Parts: sequence; structure tokens; C-alpha cells
Amino acid sequence: MLPESILDMSLAAILRGLCYREAITQAELSRRTGIPQRHLREMENSRRPIGRQNARKLAEALNCPPAHFLSA
Repeated sequence: MLPESILDMSLAAILRGLCYREAITQAELSRRTGIPQRHLREMENSRRPIGRQNARKLAEALNCPPAHFLSA
């Protein structure tokens, strides 16, 4: 179960918050995950689905559970 605060946040807010916590830029996140930066922006803006594989990549790069991205 995710904390209430996570459930109420948009995907953009979750990604930004986790990047801030880990002190990495979107460009660095792209490098770490292999997900093109353009795709990350589209995911943040709900123009591209994340999917399980990308959720796992994001979770590994940002040190959090994949569910943070699949429930947003």
C-alpha cells in the first residue's frame, strides 16, 4: 500500500520529487534508465504510458518501489 501523500500526487510531482531527493536532473535520469528524455517529459505530462518495464527502470534509478509509477 502506498502512503496517502503519494496516492494524491501527480506523476510529474512524483518524478520531480524523487529526482530532487536523489539530486539528479531529468537528463541524468534519462542516462541512468536508458529512457529518452523526451519520453520522460511525455510520461510526466500523461502523453505516454509508463508501463511495467519503464516503472522498474525508474524505480531502480530513483530508489523507490515501481508501484509509485504504476498507480499514478
